[in-house]
Amino acid sequence: MAGSNAVDKAARYRQRMQRQKQVVDASIARAGQEKGLLLILTGNGKGKSSSAFGMAARALGHGMRVGVAQFIKGRSDTGEEVFFRQHAEVTWHVLGEGFTWDTQNLEHDSETARKGWSVVQTMLRDATYDLVIIDELTYPLKFGWLDMELVLNDLRQRPFMQHVVITGRGAPDLLCEAADTVTEMRDIKHAFRSGITAQKGIDL
Repeated sequence: MAGSNAVDKAARYRQRMQRQKQVVDASIARAGQEKGLLLILTGNGKGKSSSAFGMAARALGHGMRVGVAQFIKGRSDTGEEVFFRQHAEVTWHVLGEGFTWDTQNLEHDSETARKGWSVVQTMLRDATYDLVIIDELTYPLKFGWLDMELVLNDLRQRPFMQHVVITGRGAPDLLCEAADTVTEMRDIKHAFRSGITAQKGIDL
């Protein structure tokens, strides 16, 4: 009896997997279009920038050229920057001067963001960049330092096969609507709230 149950279970599993394979194969067959993607990584959870830099590593593995533009963050001692600057195929720009509660100067922060976007525009107009990561862009948009329509137009006008990844909390609705893929990181628990400082290799 036990042997019969095992055979039946195996048969049901095989049938279920066959049905699933048919669904997956049909979805793959329908997804025949190729284009540069606009991806948004947002939400209050940890891992937005880390996910973006994971895609940078993936792109390098395929021999692609990567451009990185970091808004807000003013430090240049993060592990990812140290690592990726070793690769000739990566161009890395630190465009911020620290968090807004550090700078405390609205006009200066706005001017810094505008100058930073001019750097991003150069990459968005250069078809030799296969992937452009715009880290923490949501903040200059949310604070009104950058014009949303200008940003969206530059994104729309980029080379057809160029991929762009944008990170940051509170991604504006218009930006999400323009994106091909939007992922929201959920904050469930964070070591910082237990008094644990940022750790090398994990947070910076």
